[in-house]
Amino acid sequence: MSNQWPHDPDGEQGSEGMRKYGMAVLAKKLDEDEGFPLKAAEFVEEHGDEPVRLNSKRVVSVADIFEHVGEGEFEDIVSFHKAVGNAMRSGGFWEFHPKAGESNIKHA
Repeated sequence: MSNQWPHDPDGEQGSEGMRKYGMAVLAKKLDEDEGFPLKAAEFVEEHGDEPVRLNSKRVVSVADIFEHVGEGEFEDIVSFHKAVGNAMRSGGFWEFHPKAGESNIKHA
């Protein structure tokens, strides 16, 4: 673990042993039932220095991602995911870019 992070990027608060990446790590920090509406500034104040693993080699902070979020408040989890997903794509943090007609399904 790097000393720059408040917790292990691959521990239970992070990627859970590299099983969760990007948006899945961020979603773990939310309380869908009681956490909304949610102010972006409050989320960053609470979680800004925490790590988000994007792939097997790249880890960034929550604050790095939120530098690209334009919305100041999220009404629900769907609006959070839309805004943060757009921010991750525009900021170069989105690691999966499917092409039309591609599928994750692997045929035998």
